[in-house]
Amino acid sequence: MAEAKLIIASKNYGSWSLRGWLLAKMAGLDFTEEIIPPDDPMMRAELLLLAPSYLIPCLVHNGLRIWDTLAIAEYLNEIRPKAGLLPKDRADRARCRSVSGEMHQGFSAMRSSMPMNIRARHPGYVPHTGARADIERIFTIWRDCLEKSKGPYLFGELTMADAMYAPVVTRFVTWDVKLDPACGAYARHILDWPAMAEWIAAARKEPEEVPEFEAEF
Repeated sequence: MAEAKLIIASKNYGSWSLRGWLLAKMAGLDFTEEIIPPDDPMMRAELLLLAPSYLIPCLVHNGLRIWDTLAIAEYLNEIRPKAGLLPKDRADRARCRSVSGEMHQGFSAMRSSMPMNIRARHPGYVPHTGARADIERIFTIWRDCLEKSKGPYLFGELTMADAMYAPVVTRFVTWDVKLDPACGAYARHILDWPAMAEWIAAARKEPEEVPEFEAEF
């Protein structure tokens, strides 16, 4: 019997679910999945960024329910300290938490106009001004981290920051965002991450569609 359960949304559309799932995989947690379908009213509100608070993903472990993605990351780091969810260096840990927090609470223009939809492709899409500013800020974060760490991941080895930015990589593929060599190399490493490849393969097999995410914004 698995030691934990992770409640998630659609694998094709659920960016926060992807983050929580990758974190659990990184921690080596033995968990089962409970997937709430996109037509569930609460789930639909969360996917469309209409919910007042976001309760998915939710990790159920040892009688606890942890539902905020950063809280899940910190909890997993406590119970699996050797998994490397946070860097060993104190300064790097602070920066890792900072860039993860920025992803957690920011980039609303990009989120709303370029939703995660792994199966979709929108060649030639031109982001509006607000989304473009969000994209440029993400590029700056990636370049700064990669310059300091020398890659291949944001802090050298995989950390919670990579799980937080992984859904952005799928957005950039879906919405045809052009990447410079450094950011492009990082994106390829994320897409080649075995856990990420597993998620993407499952997302492509999902039968459900959310019509709002199938239109070009």
